[in-house]
Amino acid sequence: MNYILLANLVLVAHLAFVVFVLLGGVLVLWYRRVLWLHLPALAWGVFVEWSGRVCPLTPLENHFLRLGGEAGYAGGFIEHLVARVLYPDDLTPAMRYVLAALLIAVNVTVYSFVIVRRRRAS
Repeated sequence: MNYILLANLVLVAHLAFVVFVLLGGVLVLWYRRVLWLHLPALAWGVFVEWSGRVCPLTPLENHFLRLGGEAGYAGGFIEHLVARVLYPDDLTPAMRYVLAALLIAVNVTVYSFVIVRRRRAS
């Protein structure tokens, strides 16, 4: 079995999940039923980040990497792949609050459109 391929598949699934957590609300504008998938995914993403836990996909990916003869990585998926891009060394706490507020504002705006559109349709 090609364990590196399995690790890469887990990585792609993990990245897709992160993108869905961040942008899944936009899909709700066109496909209302996605709401029932997005809200739990969003809640899970917030829980993992706020609690400092590691998503179960990270140890699974590391497991396959080690079985394939590669070194795994320490920490979580966000710290390993995404944090370097999203959180450069010169990012101040004030900038993090602004980014968090922006994320909240985007989701509130998207879900406001969803609610307004649903009310107009009924």
